[in-house]
Amino acid sequence: MTAVNGAINPSGRPVDASTAGSVSGTVRLLGMPPSKREINMAAVPNCSKQHASPALTEEVVSGKDGTLQNVIVYLKGDFNTYSFEVPQSPASLDQNGCIYKPHVIALMAGQALEVTNSDQATHNIHSLAKANRPRNDSQSPGAKPIFQSFSRQEIAIQVKCNVHPWMKAYIAVLSNPYFQVTGDDGAFQIKNVPPGKYELFAWHELYGTSEQPLTIGPQESKTVTIIFKGKEPSD
Repeated sequence: MTAVNGAINPSGRPVDASTAGSVSGTVRLLGMPPSKREINMAAVPNCSKQHASPALTEEVVSGKDGTLQNVIVYLKGDFNTYSFEVPQSPASLDQNGCIYKPHVIALMAGQALEVTNSDQATHNIHSLAKANRPRNDSQSPGAKPIFQSFSRQEIAIQVKCNVHPWMKAYIAVLSNPYFQVTGDDGAFQIKNVPPGKYELFAWHELYGTSEQPLTIGPQESKTVTIIFKGKEPSD
């Protein structure tokens, strides 16, 4: 679904805030997370020296009590009668210390993505999109930000740097505003949801996708715990 005039489905109606509900909760990992691996940046001294201790892979970032970071939690349902404003402020992706920050990012279809390079090294931003147009942009030190946008929902687009193969990130593109990426506490909160029946999805780069049915009544707030089962990476 493409955004038109700053909105998705501009002919639709806004969500009635007086009847809208919400869903919140926590994403947890059941079992031991895989060991993080050190990233060898010896070939790029300008990046290596930015890390007080060796940088580690971010495939699985777990917190206290098994909370799981970098999970995209989102709703899927029939939103065809509603109009959603696309944020005017761009989402941000930086290359800092030869690492993409943040590791996982979510934005709405039509919203701009601002890509910056804070390093004294040349990177390229190679997005392996399937539903959207793939891109491969080079960005030298001190270069102006690169702006990208995606017109179709896609969860999730892998981004990599061909120059520094350990650099990976993921971009989720959503056709509605009902999503959030979990932080180190594993928490999420999705507000202003119109009453209805939905599927609550959670996506993680290693553990895949979890889904469960969800019904939201008028002004109803629900709390959900999402569990992923741990497993070792295949490589």
